[in-house]
Amino acid sequence: QVQLVESGGGSVQAGGSLRLACVVSGFIHNNYCMGWFRQAPGKKREGVATRNSDGSEMYAESVKGRFTISLDNVKNTVYLQMNSLKPEDTAMYFCAATPAYSSGNYYARALQQDEYEYWGQGTQVTVSS
Repeated sequence: QVQLVESGGGSVQAGGSLRLACVVSGFIHNNYCMGWFRQAPGKKREGVATRNSDGSEMYAESVKGRFTISLDNVKNTVYLQMNSLKPEDTAMYFCAATPAYSSGNYYARALQQDEYEYWGQGTQVTVSS
């Protein structure tokens, strides 16, 4: 049974940092593309960061240079390090997984939520000004 369980959300002031974690079970994550998405109240869910099985990474323009996605293969955990947080980063953050992409498809598709088969339950991030 595939499971993705997020943790690490919380409330911080603008300029602060948080590290989200997603523990993966039920599949070999090295064969999958892992992603972080977020959804703010009244807004559509958007892709934040992804990492393909070959190590390729992609970030939303709004988080480039501030957020970093990483994998710990021993712990079967995907992380999202979030620095220099802004109030507009406030959202529910979700971990997601889908079978790995070929390089040609990855950059065209991997930030689209409809591409992902498996989802965690989400963890709330609130950034105050």
